[in-house]
Amino acid sequence: MQPGTPDEEWREDCAPRRVLELFATKWTSMVLHTLHARHGGVARTGVLQRSLPGISKKMLTQTLRDMEGSGLLTRHVQSTMPPMVEYRLSDLGQRFVEPVELLYGWGRDNADALDRLAPRPRSRRA
Repeated sequence: MQPGTPDEEWREDCAPRRVLELFATKWTSMVLHTLHARHGGVARTGVLQRSLPGISKKMLTQTLRDMEGSGLLTRHVQSTMPPMVEYRLSDLGQRFVEPVELLYGWGRDNADALDRLAPRPRSRRA
């Protein structure tokens, strides 16, 4: 791969691949969307769990930890009994919400086209 060639744009660490990595798991974008659209950027774990039908507590915890580790969320523990944990979109998370919302809006506007797609072999869609 020569510097400045089109091939360089598709190297393993190129920007498009890193963006797609964000969507590699469905829950990351859904947590971003839910925090932003339904909870003003801030929510407790239980609230998120109730807002995301189909996610297990284990998967939510894992997703939140991954998102915190990558800088998309911040975790705030209040010293109450029992401790109250709240997740907030970070500044970086706020930047990533924009393309997520565009994609989700496109999905809503094109639901008819999505309905015509044949289900993937492992899809839960009937």
